[in-house]
Amino acid sequence: MAKFYYVFLLCFPFLLQAQHEGRKGSYNVTWGYNRSNYANSDIHFAGNGYDFTLANVEAADAPTPFDGFTTYFNPNLFSVPQFNLHVGYFIQDNLSISLGWDHMKYVMVPDQASHISGTIGAQVSNPAYTINPTYVGTYSNTPFTIASKDFLRFEHTDGFNYASVELEHYTSLWKPSVGKLELEWMNGVGLGAVVPRSDVRLFTLGRNNFWNLAGAGASIKTGLRLNLTKLLFFETTVKGGYTTLWDIRTTGQTGDSADQSIWFGEVYGALGFSFGRKK
Repeated sequence: MAKFYYVFLLCFPFLLQAQHEGRKGSYNVTWGYNRSNYANSDIHFAGNGYDFTLANVEAADAPTPFDGFTTYFNPNLFSVPQFNLHVGYFIQDNLSISLGWDHMKYVMVPDQASHISGTIGAQVSNPAYTINPTYVGTYSNTPFTIASKDFLRFEHTDGFNYASVELEHYTSLWKPSVGKLELEWMNGVGLGAVVPRSDVRLFTLGRNNFWNLAGAGASIKTGLRLNLTKLLFFETTVKGGYTTLWDIRTTGQTGDSADQSIWFGEVYGALGFSFGRKK
């Protein structure tokens, strides 16, 4: 996704006046599901016996096919797909602050062509592990195929979690003279932390690691909210952001880690509920 797209989203009208009354001091909760995508990025791996970077790595999301009550409407499994949870509070009638948890999934495309720079020794990690001698050497932007069988599988699938604080501005676009129906334009900015649960196999070493505070990010978003009643609404949103992850857990062994920076984009729909509004 082009970085210019994210910059374009910054040009939204925070100074426009909306036509709201009585929403200040109210709360809202939204739950929905997303599709996400990622710009290619460099991934740096370091540990005992190795220090190398894979360039321009391609990744995709991992959506769960819609299966109704099997997953999406199952109380035990509904958080398995790529979801969005946000809780907001209106500090003004047209301005809110929210806490959000965007559960995206990031999967490196297997067996892709890349370039590698750095060094890999015959024995790596701690305790020491002897790797496939094919990969031993010193590299300088060398063409390289990232073999998923015995070199690298790399995922943030439990997931690529972006926890953020966001400021949102609402502008009324359409409201009939009768009824509670209303269409609004929402724009927002956010800052947050990246809390992935990374599933990594490097040189066949690895595991599905536990959640950790791996980095931070910033985001912008725009979307439409359709207020169905004073209590119930539906919204659809486009969001873009930049994250830097400086502490990605990899093999789970002492001294092994990775870092990368990721531009992301996501589109999501969510159902919301408002409460605490004045009559």
